[in-house]
Amino acid sequence: MTSAEINIPADVAETLVDPMAFADGRVFDSYAWLRANRPLAVAQPEGFDPFWVVTRHADILEISRQNDLFHSGDRPTTIVGKEGEARVRQMTGGSPHLVRSLVQMDAPDHPKYRALTQAWFMPPSIRKLEDRIREIARASVQRMAETGGSCDFVKEVALHYPLHVVMEILGVPEADEPRMLMLTQELFGATDPELGRKAPTDMDEGMAMMQGVIADFYHYFTAISADRRATPTGDLATVIANSQIDGQPISEFEAMSYYMIVATAGHDTTSSTTATAMWALAENPDQLAWLKADLTRVPGLIDEAIRWATPVKTFMRSATADAEVGGQAIPKGDWLMLCYASGNRDEGVFENADAFRADRTPNKQLAFGYGAHLCLGQHLAKMEMRILFEELLPRLKSVKLAGEPKMSQAVFVNGLKSLPIEFEMV
Repeated sequence: MTSAEINIPADVAETLVDPMAFADGRVFDSYAWLRANRPLAVAQPEGFDPFWVVTRHADILEISRQNDLFHSGDRPTTIVGKEGEARVRQMTGGSPHLVRSLVQMDAPDHPKYRALTQAWFMPPSIRKLEDRIREIARASVQRMAETGGSCDFVKEVALHYPLHVVMEILGVPEADEPRMLMLTQELFGATDPELGRKAPTDMDEGMAMMQGVIADFYHYFTAISADRRATPTGDLATVIANSQIDGQPISEFEAMSYYMIVATAGHDTTSSTTATAMWALAENPDQLAWLKADLTRVPGLIDEAIRWATPVKTFMRSATADAEVGGQAIPKGDWLMLCYASGNRDEGVFENADAFRADRTPNKQLAFGYGAHLCLGQHLAKMEMRILFEELLPRLKSVKLAGEPKMSQAVFVNGLKSLPIEFEMV
């Protein structure tokens, strides 16, 4: 191949690292162009090391199933510029990671740490939580009804419902939920002027703010951890606080990282997808009527909302040896961006991919990832959303947009931050 066939045009490459392109949807135009013209090619945006951009569904799956060949932990797992990566390695003594959770691990550590909590998130365990989650869902629907027919669905319902569920599982007191929500938004929305701690003026300030957010999480969970070691309970925090690997307690750093991923990813992505489902229903009254006629159709709505939202837009991998993907040679050491949101709009997999269809079947969405890093909380997330809409749809007569939906300005985890609606309920 010539360099022209491998390299992505600069204007397209820049959208892949531009938070505003994710907020205004331009990145989807870039993804469509890449799938059609450069489905596996190299981006070189200014200030970044070159990286392969993987946009096709099949190629994302091929890389995701080969975890020994494509590592998560050797380079940053989220896209970061050269200066940012160098700064992190300087601060950590060589590691590219400020935290070390399951996301940043490879074998042999990854399967061992995943096994510590995996049973908590499997269907037999989460089914025991269904009655309690339904109580929380009913209370959320009632709060929505009490707004009087109009609300910002993100801020009134979608943010708080999954937050309350996961914090109850983790063992965080309800009074501390606002703090956890704020820290999560500051972490995932660091580049968004409405969600971040404040708009950084340079790299040093941005890095200091990120360190501050992580430090606040660590400070909070250090106290939780000490309490659960002294007085174990039946919550997930107790499991993490008292976990051992190969007969030795896990390190404080890895315990704090574990708390942090549960306390953030455990609700933020579910919030985004829940809000996306409501957005779709507000724009498609025929699909609302179709779902209301038969609530057994709700899981289809959830799968399509997951595909449509794809809150985790990308993860990075690095090749541990010379490899080949989709007929393209990938040299050892190269960095790759798995574009899940592109894979979920792949025209070769999804008929009429740019349309929201609650009746879509099959729906081979890959928003939860694939292979060893398949999202640990996928069953819980689906159950939470299913229960909420099972409770909401029988009471929801109609819904329409009452303003412009707003997406967060973020490259890694991005979703709705505002969804004004007007509705009628019974």
